[in-house]
Amino acid sequence: MLKHTKIKPSYIEAKKRTNNKVKVLTDLYIMNNELKNIGINKKYVVITYGCQANERDSETISAILEDMSFVKTDNLEDADLILLNTCAIRENAHNKVFGMLGRIKHLKETKPNIITCLCGCMAQEEAVVNEIEEKFKWMDVVFGTHNIHNLPKLISDAINDNELIIEVFSKEGDVVENLPVKRENKYKAYVNIMYGCDKFCTYCIVPYTRGKQRSRKLEDIKCEIQKLIDNGYKEVTLLGQNVNAYGKDLENGVTFDKLLEEVAKMKIERIRFVTSHPWDFTDQMINIIKTYSNVMPYVHLPVQSGSDKILKLMGRRYTKESYLKLAKKIKDTIPNVSLTTDIIVGFPNETEEDFNETLDVVEKCKYDSAFTFIYSKRENTPASKMEDKVPLEVKQERLQKLNELVNKYALINNEKLVGTILPVLIEGESQKGNNLYAGYTDTMKLVNVKCNKEDIGKIINVKIIEAKTWSLNGEKVDE
Repeated sequence: MLKHTKIKPSYIEAKKRTNNKVKVLTDLYIMNNELKNIGINKKYVVITYGCQANERDSETISAILEDMSFVKTDNLEDADLILLNTCAIRENAHNKVFGMLGRIKHLKETKPNIITCLCGCMAQEEAVVNEIEEKFKWMDVVFGTHNIHNLPKLISDAINDNELIIEVFSKEGDVVENLPVKRENKYKAYVNIMYGCDKFCTYCIVPYTRGKQRSRKLEDIKCEIQKLIDNGYKEVTLLGQNVNAYGKDLENGVTFDKLLEEVAKMKIERIRFVTSHPWDFTDQMINIIKTYSNVMPYVHLPVQSGSDKILKLMGRRYTKESYLKLAKKIKDTIPNVSLTTDIIVGFPNETEEDFNETLDVVEKCKYDSAFTFIYSKRENTPASKMEDKVPLEVKQERLQKLNELVNKYALINNEKLVGTILPVLIEGESQKGNNLYAGYTDTMKLVNVKCNKEDIGKIINVKIIEAKTWSLNGEKVDE
């Protein structure tokens, strides 16, 4: 049997950016009878780590596996194929994945025919693939973010060759269309509008793992959304590493604000988008959000730090002053807007003064919520080479202090909503039990609601009766 050539990732190749035109490829996904029969009488589990882009990728991966006749199970012990779709953005995500691999190894010892696959951003890292080759030779397939379409052949090759297959491309990337999808939610959906990132923030590995910034064609995006509308979907979230840079690589002049307006005119009831970079957030975007009632008044605007010194070291290309000016403009222009953010604490050599500048931003913006993290060194990024003299205990103390302030404003903002009536898309039963149902407001607030099972999948009016830090309690208002 001819051995499968191992294709491994390269940080050097992944960093390259050229003026080569992005190809839109429509015929890469191949599903013949032989591949279609591989999963007959077999079950699969997909475990997803990381961001919404990974969640959306897993919807395609699940659809591909079901095209191969695999049937989904939630039980690892019942699975004949286990696939980990991984995240590389922080060390914690790495540790979770390697911990899960240890658990799968024990399973494989009792059930040696289990097919094990690892993909996603971790697969794009040289060090990770080297470690898998050295310590996890029992695995079957490792593939990256650029070749999900090739999964059926990779699984087939692994079964036939009985060896670890590695196929990870470090390249700028193309746009691959016509892949199947199995939506996890019946009422709201993720829609990719672009892939990759060219910002190269000094702490971030995403430009290396996801390739260069490349936009999907407007007509392909609208076609996908129209199918969702036809199938009764209430909400779409437009996805990209930096959505407001959409269209910069296209020749038709369609920028993100124009895309947003085009989608708003399609009469889908709710539109969201993540994630935005403050550098590219325009007045036109703000006006579109204000003008169209189906573009939700919710903006996730990562600040990362409030210190100009740290922002410069991060390569963020804006200042504290310009960020605060933008945040104020968003809040002044869009009624009832909810503003959330990402903040990194303990970037190399962050001083107490730098940290206090970050607290000042939180005080001024009064965020509805924030994702807060201690800086995590990512191999081969510029920040990983910076000397850092700040002890971990200091960083942990700063994170706790930051979280206390974020929590304070999250609760204050929620308390303002008590007594108001808000539109909520009911998604299913609440984790709280007690015959409660859960959903999200237009401003992305989680609400536990007293309503009926028949309300699942509908947008209903809810009176808020109680506020907590991260959720609201309410009851349905009869029309």
